[in-house]
Amino acid sequence: MERGGCVRAMFDNILVPLDRSVLAECVLPHAVVIARAFQSHLTLLSVLERGTRQDCTYGVDPIEWRIRKAAAESYLSNLSDRLQKTGLSLESRTLEGEAAEQIIDFAHNNGVNLIILSSHGQSGLTGWNVGSVVQKIVMRARTSIMIVRADKRESADLADLRYQRLLVPIDGSHRAEWVWPLATTLARAEGAEILLAHVVKPPEMPRRLPPTAEDTELADRVVKRNQEEARRYVDELRSWMPTSVSVRRCVLVGDHVPATLHQLADEEGAGLVVLSAHGYSGGTRFLYGGVVMSFIIYGSTPVLIAQDVPVDEIQPNPAEIQVADHGVLPMPHGTFDIKDGWPSLQFPALPIQH
Repeated sequence: MERGGCVRAMFDNILVPLDRSVLAECVLPHAVVIARAFQSHLTLLSVLERGTRQDCTYGVDPIEWRIRKAAAESYLSNLSDRLQKTGLSLESRTLEGEAAEQIIDFAHNNGVNLIILSSHGQSGLTGWNVGSVVQKIVMRARTSIMIVRADKRESADLADLRYQRLLVPIDGSHRAEWVWPLATTLARAEGAEILLAHVVKPPEMPRRLPPTAEDTELADRVVKRNQEEARRYVDELRSWMPTSVSVRRCVLVGDHVPATLHQLADEEGAGLVVLSAHGYSGGTRFLYGGVVMSFIIYGSTPVLIAQDVPVDEIQPNPAEIQVADHGVLPMPHGTFDIKDGWPSLQFPALPIQH
């Protein structure tokens, strides 16, 4: 894989699903920023659902259905008028069926290369960090995804949002570097600072007894060596960045890489975290690497995940998809159980390194 793949072409067709809720509309200022930066075409999509099996809805009043459809089309038309004032290229579509399925099928059939999602919609804010529809889309869409946190709404003015700082975690792999052009394009458009972050993890030393002084000295030497290499690596990346883009190096040490990055995003006030779907492990057995999954499930900052693997090469784990279809996302170290015939996942709190 060549360093710095072309993401301008990657994000030329953006899909923005909306369910007519205020929470879902939190994506709109972000959609404007991304579409402007990449000169993208936006599609606003609303899906009319007939109901669920639990509702025992076998028939739909045709008059009521037409009213609902007209209301959805009017809603999208009004939003389109507002967005067109920002100079964007866009269209709106209304579909019928199950929301996640229709969104995924539309994305696959219409060459969509980025889906911008609100973490929650009509169902409201829940105990999960993302709603059930979002979970299904994230695990099945197999394209780049952006998740905006619905509990942290931006200005109501669609053109007011500005990213001051972009957090770009890197791990030394070419896959992680896949997001460079994306971050550079956004930083140029927004006048934002890029924070290149690398976390050095101390070596694990399984011992039944506390480590000896010799063990500790060896671990400290490894950490120091890795810090030096990480600084050289990050400085090399910075030297390849355009001089017009402000780039800051951040090399940290932490036992838990995702938790360390979460804390950094909060402390630095990052407006957006930009990640490649896969990193150092480079495998495609899973749709996303562990760091990405952590930001999806536990993150409090908007996150843009660039899918670095072609759709036909992704080999998703069937168990992950099955669990996601029941409204929960898989996560390493979670506890899986079956309750009343349905899968249930419980996740422990992530430790924050100080």
